[in-house]
Amino acid sequence: MKAPLFALSLIFFFSCKNTETKTESVMTETPQEHSEGMPFYIGTYTNGDSKGIYKAVLNADGSLTEPVLAVESENPSFLAFSKNKDILLAVNENENGSIESFQVDGDQLLRVNQSPTGGAHPCFVAVNDEEYVLVANYTGGNIGLLKLDPKDGSLSELLDVEQHEGKGTTDRQEGPHAHSAWFIPDGSGIISADLGTNQLWFSKINTETNKLEPATTQKLGLPEGAGPRHLVFHPDNGFIYVLNELDNTISQIENKDGNYSVLRSFSILPEGFAEYSKAADIHASADGKFIYASNRGHNSIAILEVLEDGSLKLVANEPTKGKDPRNFQISPDENFILVANQNGNNLVSYKRDTTTGLMTFVAEVVAPAPVCILFE
Repeated sequence: MKAPLFALSLIFFFSCKNTETKTESVMTETPQEHSEGMPFYIGTYTNGDSKGIYKAVLNADGSLTEPVLAVESENPSFLAFSKNKDILLAVNENENGSIESFQVDGDQLLRVNQSPTGGAHPCFVAVNDEEYVLVANYTGGNIGLLKLDPKDGSLSELLDVEQHEGKGTTDRQEGPHAHSAWFIPDGSGIISADLGTNQLWFSKINTETNKLEPATTQKLGLPEGAGPRHLVFHPDNGFIYVLNELDNTISQIENKDGNYSVLRSFSILPEGFAEYSKAADIHASADGKFIYASNRGHNSIAILEVLEDGSLKLVANEPTKGKDPRNFQISPDENFILVANQNGNNLVSYKRDTTTGLMTFVAEVVAPAPVCILFE
């Protein structure tokens, strides 16, 4: 059904592309040593100076090289690698949602093909070891399922769509807005975070039919007005930590034999801060001692210590030296944190103290509308 142009404009304004409102894999990789620098790709929005996906290097001392264009693409706002990291996937966050696959060829990306995602404004993509691909369509309020051909890197046609239904109680919760979809590390299924319905949705893939099926526990409600966006699976304690965009919190989720429940939630803003801010991204250190989250508005990275019972203690908020920090990543060697400031048009690197979790500014570099970072 066609919506009036004004209504469509409002929907897009409040999609995950908007700064007032979005890795990489679910868990941080085992730390690796890189003596010659750590290459990474940058997803962007292309309604300004950006032309597509860029590539740069985080050097061993934390300095950054100037980003160079790896391939032209329209609004490649979220990136992911295939299992062998020879294929890069990028969603095209447009009304006619699509996803592209690229062959990694040195510093260039060679386009393989493009497929529809089954919904408007896709803003997240994840790939598992069987090369199944999940895409979260924000405005479409659904999850698309595709598959990657490991032989040539091509994407299949759309295999299935999981349509979400329902709504929350606050602004931007008038209907479903799927914001991310995650493969559970033990292979037991899929969790998708829907900001609009204020729920986590649980499903699984029927590998015989290539269809998405509801899991036993189909939905878990978050605290009223939370707005779940991204999540991270803790590497050791078994908890899931859900980043809630709308109320700037992290919810600690317990899983007992497939039965999920919310234990408690923790603010990622300093006590007393009452100005506008919306959460964007979350990651855990590989040793499980710290969780980091980005704040747009407060323009900071929240540093939280993971306590013995899995609860979180806010240690500090490090300014990001740029407006609207969106996606960020912990470097493969765990020594740095790299932040993409969408409306600051810059990337900023920080030295990470692995004992205290604290961050120290190292360098910054200009980058057009950066919204996703993916280390090679």
